[in-house]
Amino acid sequence: EVLLVESGGGMVQPGGSLKLSCAASGFTFGDYDMSWVRQAPGKAPEWVSLINREGGSTYYTGSVKGRFTSSRDNAENTLYLQMDSLKPEDTALYICARGDPWADGHWGQGTQVTVSS
Repeated sequence: EVLLVESGGGMVQPGGSLKLSCAASGFTFGDYDMSWVRQAPGKAPEWVSLINREGGSTYYTGSVKGRFTSSRDNAENTLYLQMDSLKPEDTALYICARGDPWADGHWGQGTQVTVSS
């Protein structure tokens, strides 16, 4: 069974940082690209980033480029999202997903990030 468990969310002031983690199990982690998706209250899920299976290539939606960094540790089956210079509009439930989220269909439950003064 594919299992994705996120952690590291919380409340932070604007300009602050958080690092999210996603522990993966039930599949060969290093064989898959991995993604982060976020969902703000009342809005549809939004793709945030993708990292390729080796971790050498990363892609980001425009609103987070230069502020967020995705990485992975294939030995530990863990995906990360370092979020810096956080803004109130980054407030959302952050979810990790295997591969292309909408094509693969395996998502975690998410971890809440709230950016507020």
